[in-house]
Amino acid sequence: MDRLKGQCVVVTGGASGIGEATVRAIIREGGSAVIADIQQDRGEELARELGSNALFRKTDVTQEADIIAAIVSAEEAFGPLTGMVNNAGIIGAVGSITETTSDAFDHTMSILSRSVFLGIKNAAKVMKEHGKGAIVSVTSSAGLMGGLGPHCYTMAKHAVIGLTKSAASELSANGIRVNTVAPGGTVTPLTAALTDGDTALITEAIKAASPLGIACMPDDIADGILYLLSDEARYVTGHTLVIDAGITTSQLQTDFHSNEPGLLQKK
Repeated sequence: MDRLKGQCVVVTGGASGIGEATVRAIIREGGSAVIADIQQDRGEELARELGSNALFRKTDVTQEADIIAAIVSAEEAFGPLTGMVNNAGIIGAVGSITETTSDAFDHTMSILSRSVFLGIKNAAKVMKEHGKGAIVSVTSSAGLMGGLGPHCYTMAKHAVIGLTKSAASELSANGIRVNTVAPGGTVTPLTAALTDGDTALITEAIKAASPLGIACMPDDIADGILYLLSDEARYVTGHTLVIDAGITTSQLQTDFHSNEPGLLQKK
């Protein structure tokens, strides 16, 4: 239970879903985590539950100053930053590309793409001083192929993969690894919102769409993130770890391009 012993990690969107599962995994494995999230009540409650190795910092990932402040808080509380998880996300703009407004596009990209750039940029600045570090961003199976998410979401998630490769090529000389995980449909508050918060319904929908016949849970993704943060992945950088039960190898479509996105469905 000490795979991350002594590590200090910032997790954006760490108060719920995949972020919460990642924070719990980090602390379970001996590390410390800053829960960088805009959800203050949930974040503070989680930090209290997890004890002295967890700290909540209210963070709007569209604001660079907030991301910098979360990193500063992590180093002040737990020592040199060793890990950064860029996880904060939304579904964002949905509907036909001909009807999507530029404001909806900008808002979606600011959270799903620009925030990842800011996270990598500012984590790398301090990690360079220490000569090592691991950065993990959360993309999606929609970052690998079309038809699995809304247009803006798909574009942003493709961008995360491209930036991961580009940043990895620069930062390897500084001992900094940059990777990403690509979840398929996962049971989280974000996906449950597609069914008006009905977790049981979204669980069954994801299970039905899964080539393996099981629903992906936040812990499944957190396990992949934990691996990429750990020394077990010391020779891995610029990589996208796909955790989707093989969805990206099968024929799967969604109706995210309608005005009212529905559940995942096999064609």
